[in-house]
Amino acid sequence: MAGGLEPHLEALRRELHGPAVLSVLVALIAVAITFLIWRFVQGRRSSRKAVLLLGLCDAGKTLLFARLLSGRYRDTQTSITDSSAVYRLSQDKNTNVTLIDLPGHESLRLQFLERFKAAARAIVFVVDSVAFQREVKDVAEFLYQVLVDSTVLRNAPALLIACNKQDVTMAKSAKLIQQQLEKELNTLRVTRSAAPTSLDGSATGGPAQLGKKGKDFDFSQLPMKVEFVECSARGSKGEEGEADLEGIEKWLVKVA
Repeated sequence: MAGGLEPHLEALRRELHGPAVLSVLVALIAVAITFLIWRFVQGRRSSRKAVLLLGLCDAGKTLLFARLLSGRYRDTQTSITDSSAVYRLSQDKNTNVTLIDLPGHESLRLQFLERFKAAARAIVFVVDSVAFQREVKDVAEFLYQVLVDSTVLRNAPALLIACNKQDVTMAKSAKLIQQQLEKELNTLRVTRSAAPTSLDGSATGGPAQLGKKGKDFDFSQLPMKVEFVECSARGSKGEEGEADLEGIEKWLVKVA
């Protein structure tokens, strides 16, 4: 009996060591590694629950912050420190993010960005649509500093450019703001890449290349998804009316 089974067992052993089984094992290992990497990335992303509100002074970040949390208008002043609060998404009471309003003053904004950038799940960059034409270079400079930051590039948080103060007649449209920002960011990129090197041979123009080399910059070249929305934290009826934040609220639900 044993002698009769031996040839079959030997054939089975050869089959188990054959190329087909090896291919299956390699495929299973690849799937397992992919799954572990996916779990690691998802774990890191889920641990980032902050939505940062960035922008220049007087762009309307603090009023936007207050309106999102309470719906009510309130008088605001230039912030010199951060403010944070839990924002519960209207469509799912069990889902929330932490809104963090960061100061927009030139001497403070990068300091506070450094403190909170690693926790950012998403960034709302608020633009004053009325003052945009005269502030475009300053807006682009700050946005450039955000976009070339190594932590921001690595984590690639979703980015919303909130074109605020659309209740004012002279406000620029989101489309025009996008076009002008792409143009200014492209100019900054060219200028920084042409900057002289330091004595140790390192470039002094910035920590990373923005966009794709050899092509004019546009937001689709970034590792994070970028969207533009028109909004009004004040509202068309001023203090007595409701804010127009529907676009931002829908976006927050999507990125949470």
